[in-house]
This record gives sequence, C-alpha cells and structure tokens, in this order.
Amino acid sequence: MNTEAYLIVIVLVASASYFGIKWLVRAYSRYRGTRIVTCPETGRPAIVEVDALHASLTSTVGSPDIRLENCWRWPLKEQCGQECLANLDVAPGQCLVSGVLMRWYRGKTCVYCSKPFEELHWIDHKPALHSPAGLLVTWSEVPIENLSTVLETHLAVCWDCYIAQSFRMNHPDLVVYRPWRNDIPGGVDGSSASRHV
Repeated sequence: MNTEAYLIVIVLVASASYFGIKWLVRAYSRYRGTRIVTCPETGRPAIVEVDALHASLTSTVGSPDIRLENCWRWPLKEQCGQECLANLDVAPGQCLVSGVLMRWYRGKTCVYCSKPFEELHWIDHKPALHSPAGLLVTWSEVPIENLSTVLETHLAVCWDCYIAQSFRMNHPDLVVYRPWRNDIPGGVDGSSASRHV
C-alpha cells in the first residue's frame, strides 16, 4: 500500500472514532443523573439512577437496555422487577431531580433579598432553603424521600443570602445588624421570611 492509502484509512478511522465517541457521549448524557419515579410497589416517589454506561453501550446495536444502577430502596428491595423504568420511557427529562428543582425555583424569589431566581448554578453556587422552623437547609441535607414534602413546606434562598445568613447565624458576635441604614425590610432577625410564612 502506498502513503495515500494509509492516509485515507487513517482519516476514515479518525472520522469514525470521532462520530462514534460523540454519539456515545450524547447517549450517556441522556441517561445519566438522579431521577424521580413512582415506585409501582409503594405508589410513592422513589429516587433512582439509570446505568447510563450500559444503556449508552447497548444503544449502539439497537434499542438501549435500560436498567437501574441505584435506587434509594436498595439493598433491601434490590431484586425488584424494576417496573418503575416504564416511567422513564414516558418522560425521562422530567424525571431528573435537577429538572424538578429547576422548575420549582423558576418564578420564585429569595425569601431574604426578594431577588428572582433566573439562572441556577448547581455546581458552585447552589441555592438553599428556609425551613418552617426558620433554619437554613442545603439540598445535601434533604433526604431524597422527603423531597416532595420539602418542596411544599420550605421557601427558596439564593446562594448569596445563604452565605450571609449562615455567617450571621453561626457568628452572631461578629455581625452588627443595622436595617435602618440600608433600608432592609424584615424583622429583628434580619429576614423578611416572617412575612412569607
């Protein structure tokens, strides 16, 4: 074989590899993430994770073989029939927990500063919650089985106010509260949450 033939083969292999990897990454991203489904056994919301790598690899030869990688009811109910996967076929994007939270924050304003939630940053500046008891709660503290209850009872807090109010609560001796100076509405505790509860 001459040099031109080798170059043609290299270009064809490189192109096939590029498009194949791009397709696999797209398929993988379609199935990855934590999702909320209705458990057929209990009739209650359950949090599951699809085996995204297996689904993307099996989709190369036909329809993907979707199976669960993790479920909050495991290991106790690990041998279930995984009938909840039928919910994923109907609306996979709407089952993602991040999608549920994005829709929940949409149209809400921060309970402290009243700033609307326009763009959410789930990696570096996660929004938080204000509990009915007046405590600040991060999403990592919320058990996934209590998600629907929390969404009904808690109020939205932006990242900036979460940091400021956490500091104020953890170090009250270092904070001087002067609402009259900055025209800050709210009660003695520095929040306007009392008006919303």
